[in-house]
Amino acid sequence: MRRAAVAGAFYEGERTSLEIQLQDCFSGVTREEKGNVLGAVVPHAGYMYSGGVAANVYARLPMADTFVILGPNHQGIGSLVAVSADTWATPLGEVEVDRAFVDALPKRIIDMDETAHGYEHSIEVQLPFLQFLRGDKPFQLVPICMGLSDEETAREVGEDMADTIAKFDKKVVVIASSDFTHYEPDEIARDKDKYVIEAIKELDVAKFYSRIYERNSSACGVGPIAAMMHAAKKLGATQGELVKYATSGDITGDMSSVVGYGGIIIF
Repeated sequence: MRRAAVAGAFYEGERTSLEIQLQDCFSGVTREEKGNVLGAVVPHAGYMYSGGVAANVYARLPMADTFVILGPNHQGIGSLVAVSADTWATPLGEVEVDRAFVDALPKRIIDMDETAHGYEHSIEVQLPFLQFLRGDKPFQLVPICMGLSDEETAREVGEDMADTIAKFDKKVVVIASSDFTHYEPDEIARDKDKYVIEAIKELDVAKFYSRIYERNSSACGVGPIAAMMHAAKKLGATQGELVKYATSGDITGDMSSVVGYGGIIIF
């Protein structure tokens, strides 16, 4: 069992309080399920900062059978690209890993390693949103933690995702968990992030990396985003849409040093 590592920190640690917090995140957000969505980018900061952006993405995701969630490895622990097979627990209950999917993954670059996931928050914080929206409708998870963000690794992981998804007759959505610019003035963060997000919307991976390097972007989920883009393109996606963007300054009022949050759907 993979126990919640950041409950009570990034989000409320008790079921009732967490449900209230999620209701607040979805306040004013219209559920507009889009069945053709194949991928998404969702932030992973504390809910008080990025929960509203995340909710706008989740409100548009289809009722998939399995969600592949790719997150960066902030902790630097474990295998460099690691999938978990354990059941994941949050205050809202347990989520089973899609073991058939995990077993079908080519193991050329993705290792089975639980240690990489033990303290990493980027995947965990996504689960309560899905649990809240799905209610009693079950879904499965494929959590993949990436400690590498180079273009070649992202391509291999993305292709492995797409090839595995194609083996199954079920709806799968690939989520890249990432925040964007870290700790720069609000105006600079917005400009940098807009420039990078344009490449994501075009599903142009080469341009995405070029712009990341050109602007020295501090986005933390570069590898997961690129892997998701590769997978979605191989599965037939042609474009992306920015559904909401905000910075931490929108919440704190401090515009001198912010973190950027972009919510994007790919279809």
